Amino acid sequence: MKEIVIGNETYTIRKMEVEDTESILPLASTSMLTPWSREMFLGEITHPYSYCFLLCKLKENNTKTPIGFICFRTIGDESELLNICIHPQYRQKGLGRGLMNFLIAWGHRQGVKKYYLEVDPRNRPALLLYQSFDFHQIGTRKNFYQGRYEAWLMERAG
Repeated sequence: MKEIVIGNETYTIRKMEVEDTESILPLASTSMLTPWSREMFLGEITHPYSYCFLLCKLKENNTKTPIGFICFRTIGDESELLNICIHPQYRQKGLGRGLMNFLIAWGHRQGVKKYYLEVDPRNRPALLLYQSFDFHQIGTRKNFYQGRYEAWLMERAG
């Protein structure tokens, strides 16, 4: 578990467990054109090359409430961001940046040399976040989201 402080708030990042899936489904539905299902989360949590982490807010009574997550796959020296989400109430506070920093630091320790992701180019906040981490567009996936919206394939050197 990793603890991060943003402003005067304390958050933890911990490994996502199978029993977390029900609590994340409502969170996942706030962010994406095609939210992940319970089965998709379970598939990633149990996949040998996937890594899923929860971002939790530490409350005064020491309970930890999930307010975000990140899922990615790493094979050899490449890593692909599969899903990242921050609860709408906590957006624009640097938490997405915190999860991206976590991904890059984790990848650095694993020897990752290339990072990939897909993003809806209409999602300006996500696009700006990824560009701030030196991701650049290398292609387009037509009809990627809901079978009708394109995605930009982006890459970053490790």
